[in-house]
Amino acid sequence: MAKFDDLSAFAAVVRARSFTRAAAQLGLTQSALSQTVRALERRLDLKLLNRTTRSVSPTEAGERLYETVSPRFADIEAELAVLRELRGKPAGSVRITATEHAVRTMIWPRLEAWLPKYPDISIEISSDNRFTDIVANRFDIGVRLGADVAKDMIAVRMAPDMRMAVVGSPGYFARHPRPTTPQDLTEHDCVSMRLPTHGGLMAWEFKRRGGSLNAHVKGRLVFNSSDLMVAAALTDHGLIWVPADIVEEHVAAGRLIKALDDWAITYPGYHLYYASRRASPALTLVVEALRYSGSL
Repeated sequence: MAKFDDLSAFAAVVRARSFTRAAAQLGLTQSALSQTVRALERRLDLKLLNRTTRSVSPTEAGERLYETVSPRFADIEAELAVLRELRGKPAGSVRITATEHAVRTMIWPRLEAWLPKYPDISIEISSDNRFTDIVANRFDIGVRLGADVAKDMIAVRMAPDMRMAVVGSPGYFARHPRPTTPQDLTEHDCVSMRLPTHGGLMAWEFKRRGGSLNAHVKGRLVFNSSDLMVAAALTDHGLIWVPADIVEEHVAAGRLIKALDDWAITYPGYHLYYASRRASPALTLVVEALRYSGSL
């Protein structure tokens, strides 16, 4: 009989591109996982992985094997989840990848109260600002702004449209005049966001009277976290351009002051998306828990 545990282990290594990360996900030691994959290579008499001290990548044979077995394992897991439903209780695991902003403001607040109702459903949330291929990385749900959702995915709105805001602290504006146009930002210390997918800095976008423009900003601080950007603004280190909802409390309390609000751009709101219409009952329940129910 064919062995399937070593095929599953091999697929996990290819997805993670690392024996260390795959071993942690599977609850194995790195050496045990390495031995399992080597046993598979001996059994098939094929080299499946190219290993270096820094990375792991599939060979041509390994890539072909991965493309064959990975979707089948996903189908098997989905069917097992459906079978577990025969016990009368929703069960299974759902893996979600989303931006830190979506996790903090929507996903976790909604699931925190929802989870006790379904003790047999497990949730894994990966907070990551990069674009993630949910199929290749075996996530069940991805969350991105509406305009960024691939057309071949099933999309469900999670939030109203997102308005951006430029804010700074009273202390900062005591030393610098408030900008009245996006061009004025060239004279300000602006805290930027590093984009993980391409490595560049996020452009500050504005819109007014039907026209849009990108402002060329500069500053001494760059982060890859909006929380750190807000913290920097609160301590007088410069202006930030972030989703308005994450600074609403600080603006209402007077700790931050808006600028260029008449130039603020609005993006299509967050949508969750998933790849298959053969959704497991657990996935369907999570989708409904995260669905936006307000008026647009």
